[in-house]
Amino acid sequence: MPHRVVLIPGDGTGPELTEATRRVLEATGAEIEWDVREAGADVMERHGGNPLPPDVLDAIREAGCALKGPITTPIGGGFRSVNVALRKELDMYAQVRPCKSYAGVRTRFDDVDLIIVRENTEGLYSGIENEVVPGVVTSLKVASQVACMRIARYAFRYATRRQRKKITVFHKANIMKLSDGLFLDCARRIHDDEY
Repeated sequence: MPHRVVLIPGDGTGPELTEATRRVLEATGAEIEWDVREAGADVMERHGGNPLPPDVLDAIREAGCALKGPITTPIGGGFRSVNVALRKELDMYAQVRPCKSYAGVRTRFDDVDLIIVRENTEGLYSGIENEVVPGVVTSLKVASQVACMRIARYAFRYATRRQRKKITVFHKANIMKLSDGLFLDCARRIHDDEY
């Protein structure tokens, strides 16, 4: 039985990148049934100004898997990023970015082997901004104990399952004493209580 995967080609370089990725995946021999859906600026007019139509979210929830190409986010106005909307709607809170150097591939640094785990739904991704007075704008960085504990737990579990030797928590608790202080405290609690 083929695996159903929602494919959102995106715009700009998105269709080219997703098509190349699609060919690579199909070359593995995996049986994939592609459910092509559209999102982004090009579909807004047909969906009442929504760049992420509800049927796309429903299809992803049903399939449990999606491949999305880059989608343009207007700078300084327009609609909310489709990436951020997907993260929030589907509760994709952990962004995992491995970074590794390989023998024979010239890079600026040798022996790099790290994995960055970043909270993807709170902090500045909350998207809460206000113009206090003309020419002065604030962005609200939101940190909840639930999200801080969840991302810390995810990072510790991810690292221990892969037998990583060290976990480093990056923060600015010296400046953002409450928000990053909460995050640092939660990471310490996960470490002390569970590891």
